[in-house]
Amino acid sequence: MTQQLAVAPAPIRTAPAAAAAPHTATLGTAGLVTVLLGAFLPMLDFFIVNVALPTIDKDLAAGPAVLELVAAGYGITFAVLLVLGGRLGDTFGRRRLFVAGAVAFALTSLACGLAPDAWSLVAARAAQGASAALLIPQVLGTITAATDGARRGRALSVYGAVGGISVVIGQVLGGMLVAADLFGTGWRSVFLLNVPFALLAVVLAVRYVPESRASQAAAVDVPGTALLTASLLSLLVPLMEGRAAGWPLWSWVLLALFPVFATAFALVERRAEQRGATPLVPPTLLRIPEMRRGLGIALPYFAGFGGFMFVIAVALQQGMRLGVVAAGWALVPMAVGYFTASLSGPRLIGRWGSRVLSAGAVIQALGLATIAVTVLADADHFSPLRMAPGVALAGIGQGLIGTPLFRVVLSKVPAARAGVGSGVLATSQQASLALGVATLGTLYLSLSPSLGMGRALALCLGIQLLGSFTVLYLTTRLPRSIG
Repeated sequence: MTQQLAVAPAPIRTAPAAAAAPHTATLGTAGLVTVLLGAFLPMLDFFIVNVALPTIDKDLAAGPAVLELVAAGYGITFAVLLVLGGRLGDTFGRRRLFVAGAVAFALTSLACGLAPDAWSLVAARAAQGASAALLIPQVLGTITAATDGARRGRALSVYGAVGGISVVIGQVLGGMLVAADLFGTGWRSVFLLNVPFALLAVVLAVRYVPESRASQAAAVDVPGTALLTASLLSLLVPLMEGRAAGWPLWSWVLLALFPVFATAFALVERRAEQRGATPLVPPTLLRIPEMRRGLGIALPYFAGFGGFMFVIAVALQQGMRLGVVAAGWALVPMAVGYFTASLSGPRLIGRWGSRVLSAGAVIQALGLATIAVTVLADADHFSPLRMAPGVALAGIGQGLIGTPLFRVVLSKVPAARAGVGSGVLATSQQASLALGVATLGTLYLSLSPSLGMGRALALCLGIQLLGSFTVLYLTTRLPRSIG
């Protein structure tokens, strides 16, 4: 990758779906707010359920394995269907799929909130993840197709900010809603809250979001879709469910099959494009340097971010014995730092380019190191107040990386491929978040009984620190100017 820095990107072949897109109306401010609302809700739901799980367990007698499915079912279906959701938007219209996805998200959120038993909740959460996979790619696809130049850059930066803020707010808001027990709904309110806002997004989308699509419909890549689904399932299911099930043989078999499915997927996609078909993930799309290098940054960044949020939440509640509300408020310094960095991000990027991401990686590393040193120095008196400086620094660093990252990845994607490019990015984001939760979360839960909360937390932070150094190195391979 580093040796190709000065090499011009390979030209993108024009398949039917990649032909020039028809003229699309510009996305105005009201339309941007609408699609960002549609993006905020699914991202929020990835993490808001975490703090409600103990209450769900008590109310529905779910048990640890079923609780894992409540959390994992959403993330798995979300991740495996995202690219397909982007392709459907390219084909049938991104506003149409946005509206359909928002309606489905409202209905499945209602089903979650009214679930009579644990297995009904698992099924509703999986369906909710599928509806989110219809919704999210249309947001990025619409921004990419209906904006250009500096406006597109600002819109993508705001999208990145919304993504990060939603994760932190999910932890805070989830605890507040469960504790408030609105109208006696308890944990159900974390799902029922989605319904009016998703329906509001539908109404606003019909009025303010322009329709866009690829100029010619492309057939669904059935072999590619099946192999991508098999690849993600073989990786995510054992990582997210293996610990709760005691790491049975099937979990190791699935992990062993992951590289087989992934290799088969890559070969099928390459051969499909060579014979003139339109693959689910066109290999030529990944040859765009900004797309390829941005996705390389996305993996360690989002994996670290997802793992950090999960491990900190568990450490606060189980290690420090904080309640759900107090544990949520302990992360407010991170939200403030992330939001502050996100607001200044577009202006800094215009002046300093990709150096902003490099600076973010350094600041994030300083924040993680500060938290680790603080907890190792005196784990018995570790508190939200003592961790605040490190958490705030980590939030600032994460905001400086996450805000421009979407802008980097999608900056050179042709408008006709906005849906598939957005689906690839969103899949990478969600799969990496789930991977971080599964790996760092499992490591912390396995080590904390023997090492104690302090050392286990510090070890996980040290691993994430290595991820920050990886992000720092990869940001130096980006072009200095970000479009």
